[in-house]
Amino acid sequence: MAAGRKILYSIIESPAHPDFSALYRRLGFEQIRLNSQRKAINELKGNPPDYVVAEFFYGYGNNYAGVNVCNLDVFLYSLQKYAPEAKMIVLVEKPEEQYVPRLAELFRLHAVLTLPVSETDMKDVLDNDA
Repeated sequence: MAAGRKILYSIIESPAHPDFSALYRRLGFEQIRLNSQRKAINELKGNPPDYVVAEFFYGYGNNYAGVNVCNLDVFLYSLQKYAPEAKMIVLVEKPEEQYVPRLAELFRLHAVLTLPVSETDMKDVLDNDA
């Protein structure tokens, strides 16, 4: 993480992901918008973030059977390797909230926000660390 510059990844995988670009700019973040976990993992190697904001999608099907809980597992393993101090902010739909603790058993989550998320909610999470 570059000194004096705060990087925030927005991993946007659905239309439900709120656009807080203006808030991030006001708070001094350089936002990197990514539309897939794969692209986010590639970005980690050369430009590690201070924060990551991403949606949680529980793995109901057999794609996640056994080892993986959700769409974020593989990315979070890479985050531990390339940016272990990065803070993960998870956005989750109300019906899937019950599955987030399973992810939290495996990875350190900075905050979990239930959609819809207001700008004030996000600002509170980011401000508490400034």
